[in-house]
Amino acid sequence: MIRTAPTSVRMLQAISLIASITVLLWSLGLPVFNSAEAARVTSVKDTLTDSDISAATDHEIQYVIPSGSAGVEAGETIVVSFPAGFSFGSVGVADIDLEVNGSDVTLAGSPSGATWGVGIAGQDLTFTSAAGTIGANATVTIKIGTNADGGTNQMSNPGTANSYDIDITSGDGANNDSGTAVVAILDNVTVTASVDTVFEFTVSGFATTGIDINGTTTTATSSATEIPFGTLGQNEVVTVGQQLNVLTNANYGFVVTVEQDGDLSSATGAVIDGFADGAYTNTPSDWASPSAVVGSPATYGHWGLTSSDDHDDGGGTFQSCAAALTGGCWVAASTTPREIFSHNSVADNTTDNIGSTTVAYQVEVSALQEAADDYSTTLTYIATPTF
Repeated sequence: MIRTAPTSVRMLQAISLIASITVLLWSLGLPVFNSAEAARVTSVKDTLTDSDISAATDHEIQYVIPSGSAGVEAGETIVVSFPAGFSFGSVGVADIDLEVNGSDVTLAGSPSGATWGVGIAGQDLTFTSAAGTIGANATVTIKIGTNADGGTNQMSNPGTANSYDIDITSGDGANNDSGTAVVAILDNVTVTASVDTVFEFTVSGFATTGIDINGTTTTATSSATEIPFGTLGQNEVVTVGQQLNVLTNANYGFVVTVEQDGDLSSATGAVIDGFADGAYTNTPSDWASPSAVVGSPATYGHWGLTSSDDHDDGGGTFQSCAAALTGGCWVAASTTPREIFSHNSVADNTTDNIGSTTVAYQVEVSALQEAADDYSTTLTYIATPTF
């Protein structure tokens, strides 16, 4: 996943949520020429949490061992080779996970029995098996950074914007399986890139009100970089939307998420909590006004989001919820990436639920919400294609 430099969301005096269009990362298995017995891993991708130059970031590398492969046999290795510019820094065993078909593999500094050894030398991360094996058709996931269980250290990106190849060798000798993931390191730009691939992600605003977004009508205008809620009145509901578009020839499609860096708060420490009443709801729910219980600040005001993407190709947070709910399909913004748009094949930048969707942000405060003119937080859109 990729993150750009954020901009603030200000409320009560022309509040704005800055949609940072950052994540343009594509992962692609390119031909690797090995011996006749070697095979090519499939569904290769590396998802970063931040694609900015020189930024600290997590990596989530995933690939599938091909059918007919010997896989990784006892005593063999998996090697992930990063190009010059990427730095492991203080990353160690505790900052690394290895998963096979979603199940964690026990790791240590040296291999023993079912425990795999982990070593970092130069630009190479090596997993060494003792007795453990990984068979054909298995999905292998490698996490590096704070996304690993108990991880505290992250890798850092190169200081130059470019596309970078990350090579994977799964297994040893003539029977190894190989593949390459490609990531883009960029400095706060919207990218259209082509190395036999296309991926473009854009955000735009609405110059008029009255836009229907998943059963809710917008009440204020927006731009590509501003979501101005304005000065909020008691029990007034304000809804602002944005348009998301994706153009890609990624064979396995893409996922777009949004996340916040913390509470929508003021310098005085007051907070407009996440929908509803500070519960930070994950399951789409009808919109409800803050309950405004004196002495319970989380009930004084809240805000949330919805998406009109119906995820008709594989399910998602907002799939079919509009039909079941009468007050919309609202969840809270979260510090964990929230999926708002996806498709499982190529996208044309215009077709609803394939290349285009809309998202809405809604806020409501009661008379008890603490006065402040500097409520703010940071939102980041993250787009991840899979080639």
